[in-house]
Amino acid sequence: MTTDERDILELLKDELNFIETGGYGRSVRTPWQSKSTFQDSLSCINYGYPYRAHPCSECHLLDFVSPEHRTEEVPCHFIPLNTDGDTIEDLELHDNQAKLEREVSEWLRAKIKEIEGGANRAGNCLKSTKGVKTWTPQ
Repeated sequence: MTTDERDILELLKDELNFIETGGYGRSVRTPWQSKSTFQDSLSCINYGYPYRAHPCSECHLLDFVSPEHRTEEVPCHFIPLNTDGDTIEDLELHDNQAKLEREVSEWLRAKIKEIEGGANRAGNCLKSTKGVKTWTPQ
């Protein structure tokens, strides 16, 4: 169970923005060092720590990882990104950063749309009664 208090929709939107603004590009200071998708962005619950301060089981991204991969060293790299089941782990082996970023971006857009669609449907079922919102099942 995740204990990450960050909003998942904002987290996914921020990650998409990070990719679209070149966040995973090579650093001028360390061009030989590649960046790790999710781990080297604010999406990672451990970003900025020189060690893992939080177990990955506390992260929202774990919700997208199949149960058999949740104990991997970097479980978010096993999120199936497309209908072929390609993962970040798979795509990193091909050493094609453009394809990796394209697949992750498409997955992020799909998840954002899915979450926003669910929120809109849920919002349609909320009714206000004297300032108190109540859930009305349809």
